[in-house]
Amino acid sequence: MAKKKDLGKARLPFPTRTVRAVGGMIEVYVIPDEKKAEVLEELYPFIPIPFLDEERYDVHADKTFKVKDFCVTREGGMNFLVSPYYFESGGTVIDWLPVDSKD
Repeated sequence: MAKKKDLGKARLPFPTRTVRAVGGMIEVYVIPDEKKAEVLEELYPFIPIPFLDEERYDVHADKTFKVKDFCVTREGGMNFLVSPYYFESGGTVIDWLPVDSKD
């Protein structure tokens, strides 16, 4: 079930760095570990919100990752919650599946 939330038009209160991705150079927030749960709760568009130590499967990368390793990019005036493999394969939060449902 999706939550009714703004996709994050306001900038997050964290510095950014520029990273090369499949589509070119993009901004990526540098989020301290102690703020990851707060950011995930703010930007995760579905219910329930996973725990940081849960694993997810990125369908674009065909790889698993711990939720705590997510990234947030700033593109087109919006914030995007993405997998750690986004920069090579483009998997955003809508492409994350629970590991047990990937088969």
